[in-house]
Amino acid sequence: MGDPEEAEEHGRRLILHNFLSFQECKELEFIHKSNCTVGYRPHVFSTTLSHLIATNSAHLIMPFVPIRERLKEKVEEFFGCQYELFVEFTGLISWSRGSSIGWHSDDNRPYLKQRDFAAVCYLNSYGNDFKGGLFHFQDGDPATIVPSGGDVVIYTADSRNIHSVDEITDGERLTLALWFSRDATYDEDAKLITLLSQNFLHDNAPELCLPLPASSNMYWFSPDQASSDQQLGFDICWARLHVLGYDLLFHQDKSYCSNMSELLMEPLRLTRGDELFEHEFINILHALQVVQFYCWKAPDFKSAKVEETTSVVVLSQSQRERFVCLKSLFVKDVRLVDSVFSNVTFVESAQHSFNWVDFTIAIATWEDYVRKLHRELVMSLPHWRTQQSIFNVSLDEK
Repeated sequence: MGDPEEAEEHGRRLILHNFLSFQECKELEFIHKSNCTVGYRPHVFSTTLSHLIATNSAHLIMPFVPIRERLKEKVEEFFGCQYELFVEFTGLISWSRGSSIGWHSDDNRPYLKQRDFAAVCYLNSYGNDFKGGLFHFQDGDPATIVPSGGDVVIYTADSRNIHSVDEITDGERLTLALWFSRDATYDEDAKLITLLSQNFLHDNAPELCLPLPASSNMYWFSPDQASSDQQLGFDICWARLHVLGYDLLFHQDKSYCSNMSELLMEPLRLTRGDELFEHEFINILHALQVVQFYCWKAPDFKSAKVEETTSVVVLSQSQRERFVCLKSLFVKDVRLVDSVFSNVTFVESAQHSFNWVDFTIAIATWEDYVRKLHRELVMSLPHWRTQQSIFNVSLDEK
């Protein structure tokens, strides 16, 4: 992903190699793994821009802005429709073990006919990060796309580009997907600007935006995703923490509470092995965002020469019993969690490199990151409202 961008033109489709940098891919991976909900297909997870706004993480749309602009320019240039297109939908989508999709076009439903073009950006790579998940076109060249982090596939959304995705057999395949339309009534920007304006009615909004979980059913993974039966499956927020070696201890004893949505909003602390980290997180999404941020930025903390103190104590037996009891509510089947989310190489690496001092640095660094993006959003929103378009506002304009 560090090489210069290369393009392959194939008439109805365009392949861009190294379009996204390694850091852009890792940042989007962080956003997805700390915010996603169960998706539209079995074993698929998604993060939409409207969901980020709704869960008090609107600042996290900022990394998407320059990428959306660059992609729209490439699509308009390749298909000869400059200034004609609107972004219809933007979403991060991950495919876990067992997911696949058969032959289809991207406009194959009456409610999708507005889609003219598609762009699929790969955020990680076949072989290294997942197995299976090859992308196939039914006709024309190239017949098969091997996903590689940073590459983008652009194609018409109609029956000229019928395609499929092989079943994922291991790991998690991460993508950023965008669709474009010539019909302005489907402009995603206008809808997002309305949502943002509603969320920023007061100028004194805090710079440190702490995430607020959505309803618990949006995070509940069931082997049969047509069912919301919480006797099976797991909460994906707790599950993503589990595969990285963390557990949760609520500030107060909540073993009597069975309301999942209420529990997702409760203050908590992280545990790891026999250790309890005494820093309090406002809710499970807050903890998950910091943990995933640490996973993204861990190499930077290793080289940082910073004196930090951290407060870690040994778990008591009663505390251990409390989190084991609550974990049984959030994770009904640990083997299913490991099957869906565990990538052995990644998890082993995360386990071996961990220390609480670096993690403490990650909390402060995450807070700085959130404040920076929040300031950028606040300065950009007036320009977006004026133009009714989301675009990268230059520093001079700000």
